[in-house]
This record gives sequence, C-alpha cells and structure tokens, in this order.
Amino acid sequence: MRKAILILIATVFSIVSLAAGQTMAGPSFAFSASSSALSSDDPKIDLPGTPLPRLAPELALQVFMEHNTEQAQRLAEYTDETVIQAELPETSQKAEYELVRNFSAQPRSLTFRTVKFTGDTFVKNNVITRLLQSEVDHVRKGDPASSAISQKNYKFNYKGTDEIGGKLVHVYQIKPRRKDPNLFKGKIFVDARTGSLRRAEGTVSKSPSFFIRKIEFVQDFQDIDGFTVPVEMRSTTRARIIGKAIVSVFHRGYQLKAHSAPQPSDAVLRNDQVRN
Repeated sequence: MRKAILILIATVFSIVSLAAGQTMAGPSFAFSASSSALSSDDPKIDLPGTPLPRLAPELALQVFMEHNTEQAQRLAEYTDETVIQAELPETSQKAEYELVRNFSAQPRSLTFRTVKFTGDTFVKNNVITRLLQSEVDHVRKGDPASSAISQKNYKFNYKGTDEIGGKLVHVYQIKPRRKDPNLFKGKIFVDARTGSLRRAEGTVSKSPSFFIRKIEFVQDFQDIDGFTVPVEMRSTTRARIIGKAIVSVFHRGYQLKAHSAPQPSDAVLRNDQVRN
C-alpha cells in the first residue's frame, strides 16, 4: 500500500506541472493586432491608461501560445517561497512543507531549501520529498514541447467567456491528440485582454498506473514582473486500495530575472539535487 501511495503522489505533481506545458507559462508582452481581430464592441485606444481592448478568441489563444515560447527563452532565473500541503484522508495523515525554490537557466538547475516542516514524517519523507524529486526529474528529463499546450498536442474548442478574480477570460475546452499521461483533458482560461494564462483545470488523459483511477486538478496563474507564473495548485487523486489523496501547492514571493538577450529554450538541466 505504501508503494502505491508513493506512485500516485509523485505522479500527481509531475502531471500538474505539465498542465501548463511548463512550470512558467509565458510572459506578458506588447503586441499589435489589426482591428478585425478585436471584439467589435471595444472602443478605440486613444488615451494613455485606457484599458486594453478585448481580444478575439482566436487572437487571445495565439498570443497565449507565443507567450509560452518567449518566456522559455527570456527566463534566466527565479526564486519563490513554496508551501506544499499533502493529505491522505483514508489514513488521516497530513503534512505541510515550506521551502524556497531556486531555478537557474545557466547552468540549468532546480534546487530546494527547507524553511519549515510540520505534520506526519512519513508524508514528508515518502510523499513530499519524492514529489519534489519528481518535479526535478521532470524538468531535467522531460521534453517541454511534447507536453505544452499547443496545436501539436491539443485540439481547442472555444466555450465562451467567464471571470476569474474580476478579470474577463476566454474559456477553451482542450482535448489531447493522443493518450498520454503527460497530457490532460479539460479547460484553460486565458485573459481576454492580455492573452495570459489565468487557469488550467482538468483530468489526466491517461492513468500512469493501475493503482490510479483519476487525477483532477486546478492550477491558477498570475502575471508578475513580466512573466506568467503559477501561484496555486489544488489536486485530488482517486486510487485503488488507498482511496483519495489531496495535494495543494502555493507559491509566493517571486523574484524573477530575465535574460538580457533571448536564449535557447531546449537546454538540459544539469543540477538536479534536492536539498532536504
């Protein structure tokens, strides 16, 4: 049973990390668009400070995908404070782990520094630490292009508009083009005025293990210092034998730095040490 717990929890985080295609989903940047691409009921931009016009669904999706590519090239390094909460309701075990995450593009590395831990030590040693290692392994070994939210990997179906945090968003139903545990089916919510990703939610396209019946998640994003970054993730995994597992991840205190010039986005991680 413990082996099953480790498999499913490690899988949860690696899958949710893939939900946005990359850990960092894409920067906000200036763009130009013809008037035909804008919503017909939006006013012209004449005065400084006037809100951006609403993008047509097709343009918003295009800008979002361009964000992904540019951010992968621009991001030089970042640090954030991360809080991970893990709970196994069937065994009444839970834990909370606070840490500092450090990423560098040159040389490419991902490390963690412990700040505080409370809760069950089994959950810490065999769930959260393994969860962090799975994230590092995914960044080091994974192919971002094969899991990115792109036309190559997904089909898109526009579902209308909604609001998240008081901001208008375009909603797209997405369906993976192949059965793959690194892809998901669900929805993405894209800011209707900037093209930035605001939310990704859904279920994993293909179960990575016999023990895992279903993985559901919701991941929220914000624009900080010209980058779109994950700020909160909530997931529920339903598994055979052990029942349900709940994982929540919160990010705050981002410090981000961009390259002075575009850099290749396909470099391989070399430093994959997780500090306990």
